[in-house]
Amino acid sequence: QVQLVESGGGLVRRGGSLRLSCAASGVRFSIAAMGWYRQAPGKQRELVASMTSGGSTNYGDSVKGRFTISRDNAKNTVSLQMNNLQPEDTAAYYCHLVELGPEVVDETDYWGQGTQVTVSP
Repeated sequence: QVQLVESGGGLVRRGGSLRLSCAASGVRFSIAAMGWYRQAPGKQRELVASMTSGGSTNYGDSVKGRFTISRDNAKNTVSLQMNNLQPEDTAAYYCHLVELGPEVVDETDYWGQGTQVTVSP
């Protein structure tokens, strides 16, 4: 069973920076993608950023140019550098992993428990 452990959330003022990290353990097959989603109170969970094992990235429109995702495939870790944070970035941030296998058509999604990011005005 895959487990995802997140770290790095906290309280920051507008314009500040934070770095989130996520480490995956228990991965038995290949990883298709790792990334981050967020969910603010009363809102749906939304994509922040994701990266495939091949290095392709996808960012939510609201974070483009401010957030940068990176991965270490050898260590099964993913990080999110968040710069110029704004109050609207306040949310619980969840690490996400898509594992492939045992058959090539099999995909399993895993989620971390979430880490809170709060940006004060």
